[in-house]
Amino acid sequence: MTNPWTDIKNTDLVIVMGGNAAEAHPCGFKWVTEAKAQRGARLIVVDPRYTRTASVADYYAPIRPGSDIAFLMGAIRWCMENDKVQWDYVRNYTNASFLVREDFGWSDGLFTGYDEEKRDYDKESWDYQIGEDGYALTDPTLQDPRCVWQMLRQHVDVYTPEFVENITGTPRDKFLDICAMIGECSAPDRTMTSMYALGWTQHSKGAQNIRGMAMLQLILGNIGVRGGGMNALRGHSNIQGLTDIGLMSNLIPGYLNIPTERERDWETYLSTRSFTPLRPGQTSYWQNYPNFMVSFLKAMWGDAATEQNDWAFDYLPKLDVPAYDVLRMFELMNNDRVNIYFCQGFNPMLSFPDRGKVTRGLSRLKLLVVMDPLSTETSHFWQNHGAHNDVPTAEIQTEVLELPTTCFAEDEGALVNSGRWLQWHWPGATPPGQAKHDTWIMAQIWTRVRDLYRSEGGAFPDPIVNLSWDYADPGNPMPEELAREMNGRALSDVTDPATGAVIVQAGRQVSGFGQLRADGTTMAGCWIYAGSWTEDGNMMARRDNSDPDATGMYLNWAFAWPANRRVLYNRASADLQGRPWDATRPLVQWNGERWTGYDIPDIAPTANPSEVGPFIMNQEGVSRLFTRGMMRDGPFPTHMEPFESPMANVFNPRMRGNPVARMFASDAARLGSSEEFPLVATSYRLTEHFHYWTKHNPVNAALQPEFFVEISEELAAERGIAKGGRVRVWGARGQVWAKAVVTKRIRPLTCDGKTVHVVGIPLHWGFMGAAKKGWGPNSLTPFVGDANVETPEFKAFLVNIEPAAEEPVA
Repeated sequence: MTNPWTDIKNTDLVIVMGGNAAEAHPCGFKWVTEAKAQRGARLIVVDPRYTRTASVADYYAPIRPGSDIAFLMGAIRWCMENDKVQWDYVRNYTNASFLVREDFGWSDGLFTGYDEEKRDYDKESWDYQIGEDGYALTDPTLQDPRCVWQMLRQHVDVYTPEFVENITGTPRDKFLDICAMIGECSAPDRTMTSMYALGWTQHSKGAQNIRGMAMLQLILGNIGVRGGGMNALRGHSNIQGLTDIGLMSNLIPGYLNIPTERERDWETYLSTRSFTPLRPGQTSYWQNYPNFMVSFLKAMWGDAATEQNDWAFDYLPKLDVPAYDVLRMFELMNNDRVNIYFCQGFNPMLSFPDRGKVTRGLSRLKLLVVMDPLSTETSHFWQNHGAHNDVPTAEIQTEVLELPTTCFAEDEGALVNSGRWLQWHWPGATPPGQAKHDTWIMAQIWTRVRDLYRSEGGAFPDPIVNLSWDYADPGNPMPEELAREMNGRALSDVTDPATGAVIVQAGRQVSGFGQLRADGTTMAGCWIYAGSWTEDGNMMARRDNSDPDATGMYLNWAFAWPANRRVLYNRASADLQGRPWDATRPLVQWNGERWTGYDIPDIAPTANPSEVGPFIMNQEGVSRLFTRGMMRDGPFPTHMEPFESPMANVFNPRMRGNPVARMFASDAARLGSSEEFPLVATSYRLTEHFHYWTKHNPVNAALQPEFFVEISEELAAERGIAKGGRVRVWGARGQVWAKAVVTKRIRPLTCDGKTVHVVGIPLHWGFMGAAKKGWGPNSLTPFVGDANVETPEFKAFLVNIEPAAEEPVA
């Protein structure tokens, strides 16, 4: 989230697309309720289903799953056509004026540089025109046909209200009403906040869904301001923390990158991350990358990381593919290229697409180790529970080890919420039975592996035997030790480069990432957490709820990364002279000498307000309506159908799905057609259950005991399905049996002149726990992923449905 949960109460308009906050995030949703009660804010919900969030909305509109980009591009077009633009913001705080290369363009739904055989783009043309001085050329008048503003206008021109209605199924009048409500928030004294969740991310173009709304918010001037922003609603209490500390195969903690095989040496690696400013006087904060990276390497390997060995850069693995995400991992399993799989706090049998493929992959392992507080379907995958596409139990040779872990309520440490708040918590119970903390289990395995390398050696044991492991008890690191390590400390005296004065003495904790150095004098396991545990103590454990201006910043409650800043890009909340756009809702402002306000300014304290752009993480100093190759699937979002869709791609009927999405050849052959599977399915969660945990709890199991699917009254009548009757739902990869909930909450849509029915499939059931057995949507979902982050496409796929008796016995 760019803004904290508590800031939502400051908004004038909430738009929820790709999420269902009232049900999936009920505690956070109270801030929407406060905005409505205190400010008279309005709530818009755009969703395939009439959800509990929609039931308290001021305006609801239906939409076909997987068509959000068409809706968003249409909204951008409407704002541009109707002069609903925060012009001062757009001219000064976005790259609208930057000139794009002459050889960039698009046709047939594709941008320049597409290679159909590689299913990838050559992105060389996706760039600015660069002058002789090395800076990007601009046209402040926004009239040049190659400026980003005019290119965007041309790009969205096709997304007329009629086009949007035809693609999305959203009635034209509803779409226009929503556009008018959005357009009001282009005024400097009105803001809109966007709330989204997995309904946007879990698509083959999920990152572009989010980017489309971010562009709309930039045009409205709603990024960096109170009550604005792009607010991702995390589905788990610590899912933000997972990505923060690098639990993705291509990341290092703090969103640094694992080097690729093309970056085999330190110099080459840094050369691709120089991030030279593209406009005069801009900060381009990522020029500090060496400070963060060297400090990380020193945290990893301590004295073994020296300037002479490039800070142990060679110890890092080098990626030969973009990422070893879970999609690729199960593909490798199915190709006999994985022998051992550690599954920690994850239940892929239920939470990953194409359960048949997941089962087959697990069946080919030699060893599966499951670390979890509960017995999961994954740890018992070898049991045949009538799934019909499982491997027969007698043929499975995989050895399974279950290591019982503690759950969050039995742990001490920090959870990082959607708003980037690190909040320390203490254990509420002692672990039962033989359950052990995850850290204890991993430390026990690690020390044994290290000892084997020490005694037996290996081809290159250095990264293992030299790993820094400076804990009081090597077999059981304490949460405090890990937290202090992530914050970072000085290894030698750290001095001010301007004065030479010592600012951090050797051995002391750093107080912020600005004190990290690239000369080996500092270490930090996760640079964005610098400041979370300082010499003053555990900032994450603070519980001061003072709120001087009653707007929900709570600067002394816990710690927010980075630098305890609550609203990212908050410099953009003030004009070029540093005056707040809305004087009634100031966030930061220039007092003539320095930046002051109710948040930590997202800019150097004495930076001249008219010279340094507010988006200091970008080389441009401004935000991006056009991206220079950062997105694999295009510098502008463009409508792409899901891989399984009732409609052909309107721009290019030959193009199936996102042309550069994650897709393996074996799975491309297993996609369903609308002729065989004419219904659109989407998955979702329920308030009464938390993913796959609470089905073990008899109370939750009683509240929602049985797997069901939701269908419209019209579809039920068409297929002869009775309310509460049993149905079979099947697709190209599997089939499930469920109870049918016939409801008015889902209505047929009209797209391209034909009726499109939607089937809603909640996901909380399996064969373990107190609830009745049932297989959820991932028996049916396709094994494809987003082009940029590989998130699977759970939210739009094709199925068929019919009345059916109980599932046959296998």
